[in-house]
Amino acid sequence: MSHVEEFLTSEEEQEIIDAIVVAEKNTSGEVRVHIEATSKIDHFSRAQQLFHFLKMDNTKDANGVLIYVAVDDKKFVIYGDQGIDRAVPKGFWNSTKDAMASHFKNGNFKQGIVEGVLSAGKELEAHFPWDHNDTNELSDAISKG
Repeated sequence: MSHVEEFLTSEEEQEIIDAIVVAEKNTSGEVRVHIEATSKIDHFSRAQQLFHFLKMDNTKDANGVLIYVAVDDKKFVIYGDQGIDRAVPKGFWNSTKDAMASHFKNGNFKQGIVEGVLSAGKELEAHFPWDHNDTNELSDAISKG
């Protein structure tokens, strides 16, 4: 079994998916989680690549958020599209990353990801509230590389 498959149990993955559903419930924004073993390029650039590959840059309001985790590298990135990046308060991404990192340092990877997803969801809801015409533009499933 690969490190990616061992990183989270299926129950933990389901809890993350449930958190994504909750995070997206009251917003037109989209949240995705991508997990892979390692990156051959810097992690921010890899998150940008995946953001495009996962079609997250195609959301109507440019309000997608990707949480990218490179398991073997022990690195992660929270990447927000232009719309949400312009809307969040200064320091939001760093405070969210710090909260996630504190869980990760204790080996609580699922809880760290859940906290990041829910934090992003609250900001998305504040700046991009749900509209009755809104559809879920992207899958809530965790993607893996």
